[in-house]
Amino acid sequence: MSESGQLRLVRGLQCPPCASGCVATIGNFDGVHLGHRAVIENLAEQGKRLGIPVVVVLFEPQPREYFQREQAPSRLTRLREKLRALSELPVDWVLLLHFDARLGDLPAEQFIEKVLVERLRVRYLVVGDDFRFGRHRLGNFELLQEFGRRAGYEVADTVSVQVDGQRVSSTLIREALADGNLDLARRLLGRPYSICGRIRAGARLGRQIGFPTANIALQRKKSPLQGVFAVTMSGINGRQLTGVANVGARPTVRGDAVIQLETHLFDFAGDLYGRLAEVHFHQKLRDERRFESVDALAAQIARDAQAARDYFANLDPMSVS
Repeated sequence: MSESGQLRLVRGLQCPPCASGCVATIGNFDGVHLGHRAVIENLAEQGKRLGIPVVVVLFEPQPREYFQREQAPSRLTRLREKLRALSELPVDWVLLLHFDARLGDLPAEQFIEKVLVERLRVRYLVVGDDFRFGRHRLGNFELLQEFGRRAGYEVADTVSVQVDGQRVSSTLIREALADGNLDLARRLLGRPYSICGRIRAGARLGRQIGFPTANIALQRKKSPLQGVFAVTMSGINGRQLTGVANVGARPTVRGDAVIQLETHLFDFAGDLYGRLAEVHFHQKLRDERRFESVDALAAQIARDAQAARDYFANLDPMSVS
């Protein structure tokens, strides 16, 4: 992270200009995967060379979420998770811009002038060569270069990171998660896929059938993965707790409009309500499905729990961290 050890979050364009200028990158950074990390690490080298801060420009909501609404791809990371991941990298500032009709309709030239030149005073910019921005998405890499020659900043293309001959991307990670290929997702991310959230009270059905769960509402109608998984949970007592988790709409109970994450932890007792925890997904066990009765559901959960225990028993303990 930055030399101060503290990531600075700046919202909107009312912040004071970057007095000494900065090096910057713009994007969604959904998942903060290995490709994103390579971009930021390379950007940080330029920032160190020039003696100026590293800035990441994000949009909230993400542009495709604004334009496509329900048809937009599922998110890998919510804003809180994204900022947490960026705070572990050599980033000094995150400039968070609210994406709405006003910003979406801003001509590309004005975006460059207002954001990159006037506010950030950018001296080195990294974006993908397919980056599009501004009204009707007319802004592109070539336009940024053209303005850069006049305004005195350099534009560079993002580095390409490959795993198994495939370019690392958020889209590829979503596909891996949807297919239940958590090993590929882990290698693309550089860590197991995880979801972070605050544990809340549920209907307590799990407790009644012998499998109490720590419940996290995902605050979304779409999730990049669904089903039953062998998981670990961190953020509770300083160590990784093993368990089994369901991500879905709970069709046997009543069905929910919002996806929930329910985790049964093995050999753990304690009050978790209100705690901020992170659930790490290691192995998909099965798809979510509806059972004819609560007893049938309980019997299946017992089988799922044993399958998860068996998975962790045969795993190298170092690979769980």
